[in-house]
Amino acid sequence: VGGFPVVRRPMRQWMLRITAYAERLLDELDELDWPEGIKLLQRNWIGRSEGAEIDFKIDKSDQEIRVFTTRPDTLYGGTFLVLAPEHSLVDLIVAEEQWPAVLEYRERTARKSEFERADLSKGKTGVFTGAYAINPANNERIPIWIADYVLVGYGTGAIGGVPAHDERDLEFAKKFDLPIVVVVQPAGDEPAIGFTGEGIAVNSPIIDGLTSAEGKKKITAWLEERGLGKRAINYKLRDWLFSRQRYWGEPFPIIWENGKHHSLGENELPIVPPPLDDYKPTGTGEPPLAKAKEWVRYSNKALRETNTMPQWAGSCWYYLRFCDPHNDQRFVGKEAERYWMSGPKPGSVDLYVGGTEHAVLHLLYARFWHKVLFDLGYVSKPEPFQRLVNQGIILGEDNQKMSKSRGNIVNPDDVIDQHGADAFRCYEMFMGPLEQMKPWSMRGVEGVARFLARVWRLLMTENQAGAWELSGKVKNVEPDKAQQKMLHATIKKVTQDIESFSFNTAISQMMIFVNAFTNVDTIPVSAMRSFLGLLNPFSPHIASELWEKLNAKFSDAPSDITEQRWPIYDERLLVEDEIEIVIQINGKLRDRMKMPMLATEEELESAALSNPKIQDRIAGKTVRKVIVVPKKLINIVV
Repeated sequence: VGGFPVVRRPMRQWMLRITAYAERLLDELDELDWPEGIKLLQRNWIGRSEGAEIDFKIDKSDQEIRVFTTRPDTLYGGTFLVLAPEHSLVDLIVAEEQWPAVLEYRERTARKSEFERADLSKGKTGVFTGAYAINPANNERIPIWIADYVLVGYGTGAIGGVPAHDERDLEFAKKFDLPIVVVVQPAGDEPAIGFTGEGIAVNSPIIDGLTSAEGKKKITAWLEERGLGKRAINYKLRDWLFSRQRYWGEPFPIIWENGKHHSLGENELPIVPPPLDDYKPTGTGEPPLAKAKEWVRYSNKALRETNTMPQWAGSCWYYLRFCDPHNDQRFVGKEAERYWMSGPKPGSVDLYVGGTEHAVLHLLYARFWHKVLFDLGYVSKPEPFQRLVNQGIILGEDNQKMSKSRGNIVNPDDVIDQHGADAFRCYEMFMGPLEQMKPWSMRGVEGVARFLARVWRLLMTENQAGAWELSGKVKNVEPDKAQQKMLHATIKKVTQDIESFSFNTAISQMMIFVNAFTNVDTIPVSAMRSFLGLLNPFSPHIASELWEKLNAKFSDAPSDITEQRWPIYDERLLVEDEIEIVIQINGKLRDRMKMPMLATEEELESAALSNPKIQDRIAGKTVRKVIVVPKKLINIVV
């Protein structure tokens, strides 16, 4: 099984011209609230390069080869050209005696993927075409080769070989014994051959002595004056191949007649693929839809397009359909789109949570798709997603990525069966910062389960019959000052942590809250209702159950916890107006006391001396001195 050759064939396919939006896709990243790493991935994928396009005349021919380079200042060091084996000019320039070698090399290249061809670590291969070009800088004849490391879809499908200052070109020149001419002198002591940085131009009459930056400008202007080249911007980004040769996917609403294509009318949409008994690949390159002969025959003169669209046809704009899912006239109505996507920033969706694997495919394609819709006037904003948050991967307990082969997969059903859905859900948020990779820990799940059990026991008690009932400590009273402060500190912390996706520290604060209310004599029902509202997004089942238990006795609240408004904190109740003062006798800690922040030294001294514990210790002794350190301590010397 296997071992079948994979061969690349030219095919007629549909493309989307995403390259027309390359500059906007780059520039408009700046206004998005995305991680800088994701922005950098998109910038690198788009790959903007400034340089020059240079025309090399083919010797003894009226043809020219256009080459893009980011280093026009190295033009004098160009000693050969390399074309992609599929380049259209190859058929026109190959010398007769070189045809067998060229054909054989093309066949070998067709069996390689672009990834294999671009691999910098592999040895360089190539074939001389037998033709020569003229270097426009010095009018010297330079050989034209073909090599698989040059891709027809990138740039112009041709490169100028400057072996002294490019690693790939140097390796290629050494293998095939091609000339190596130094044209850039490094500023330091490093050798000139193999130097790829910027330096001083040498052996380049037009720009000798200039820096690389100055040399680029001058030689580009020189080429433009003579019609030999021009300034240019190139992108790594290529137009988007939007055809698939498979059954699933949306058929294109296109027909072919006399070699020309026509779109179908809106009254014929949507195009539904016909049922097929056999939708396996044909083996000929034809899509499976080609088997539906009657469906393909649109009329006596026209045939349907048989390629289908990729999954991106739906995933690039699904979020817009959420705004208006029942509209049968438009993919989204104008009013609905403006209502849901309104706001001062360029992004439509306020928040997108997704993995980094979407950085240069889904997120880039969705941005392009949305910009096209914006330019057509169908949406009101130029960007799809304003804020992007990447969640980290949850690793196995062995700190490795979960996989069947490692045997470290955690089955959520098993965890829920043992500890409940609330503990499972809450632990996922308690594990650590959302963006980080984190190892799973069953001991951690157990810890969160114990916390939720303490929440339950805070409000519930077990009667003599073994049944749970609401604790008698829960009463309809106002929280005292300390309880109020703890409640409002918790509301503030949890609210802010949810906004910043710091779920783990929000849960930590709720643990502090539970500790503060454990073992108190009276538990205010109002404080518990606010707390359950905070807990509900994290552990909805236990929060809802306890809410109902409270309502069974205290019925002055909404019947369902989901109808409760989010608690609001009062900043005034968080102001520190008391401070703990340490009381020492002869430098040794003897007690602590709470005092107003604005208490005077006299008031602090008086309070310390009247403290019962201190009075017992200094009874019958002479107080020789009282040292007051404001807001910190009092030291009584006896």
